[in-house]
Amino acid sequence: MFNVENNQIYLMVLYASFFLFSIFLATVLNFLLFKFASTLGIRNDANNLIRWSNVAKPALGGITFFIIYLIGLVFIRFFFDSQSSNNLMLIGIFLSVIIAFTLGLFDDAYNTKPIIKFLTQILCGIILIATGNYIKMFSSDFLNYSITLFWVVGIMNSINMLDNMDAIATIVALFILLLSLLRLFILGDFADSNFLVIVGLVGALISFLFFNWHPSKMFMGDTGSQFLGILLAIIGISFFWNGKDFYGNLLGIKQFFMVLIAFSLPIIDTTTVFIKRISKGKSPFIGGKDHTTHHLAYWGLSCSQVALVFAGISMISNILVLTILFISHWALIHTIVYSFYFICLFAVLFRIALMNRTD
Repeated sequence: MFNVENNQIYLMVLYASFFLFSIFLATVLNFLLFKFASTLGIRNDANNLIRWSNVAKPALGGITFFIIYLIGLVFIRFFFDSQSSNNLMLIGIFLSVIIAFTLGLFDDAYNTKPIIKFLTQILCGIILIATGNYIKMFSSDFLNYSITLFWVVGIMNSINMLDNMDAIATIVALFILLLSLLRLFILGDFADSNFLVIVGLVGALISFLFFNWHPSKMFMGDTGSQFLGILLAIIGISFFWNGKDFYGNLLGIKQFFMVLIAFSLPIIDTTTVFIKRISKGKSPFIGGKDHTTHHLAYWGLSCSQVALVFAGISMISNILVLTILFISHWALIHTIVYSFYFICLFAVLFRIALMNRTD
């Protein structure tokens, strides 16, 4: 067993090597899955109509994500001595990821009922809470546990709902992962084993963009969106809800705004869809072509342009979150500025949604 935790040069070489390896392996796996899997992950025509694309395509990207994730765990066990496989929190994370991936796999194969997905997502949240992976903002455990369950279910559904147009969910997840890496880099947490796992997933997503960019050859499917959803929920808890700033401080309002802005697109899209569907007497859990991405397309943007708009918004959001890390003394002006950004972004996207038709 090797241990490179105390040598930053070796760590950077390890991360760079695993990043390139992940891109290469993910590209090979995606190519093989695309070439040889003609039916796996492809829904029937009736169910396929809820997607923006009217062409049935393999929904196999999540399998590659999961394989890269497992390889990353093997690398952690091999290179990071201090990371014990018996650690309860790590076991909780692994179990919840396995369950989320399995849920997505079954949903891609059998189109499971919304109630089954919801209960399984609740189970993932309960496992995380039971193993110490929960939001710790309040003195009341009941409040912390409740918010954690809401967060886990919300993000898993949000990422799943964002997988409605070529490259959108991939881009949103990619920028959140990049933000997490930048945060670890800025705080000097090079020896955090999460760095390696996130680096691998960034490589896998970059590779998947080649297959998922419009016109896409492949979807990530529920296998990918549920897997990414639980991982992003966990990252949100560890790095943003419970994450310290550059000065080692924990301040509730700073943590709240880091989460709100880092996850602004999933939060806004899901909230917009829920409001519109409930106002029309429709179930918010039944898919449709009424997402913020669809409305931008109705507005006249191409699929590629919509993806670029989401990439641009994600980049701006990442920059704003990084500025929060360096605020030593939070003041009212900071609350106003960051609230103004989120409210304006929400208002613009929601207004566009009201202006356009939906199918």
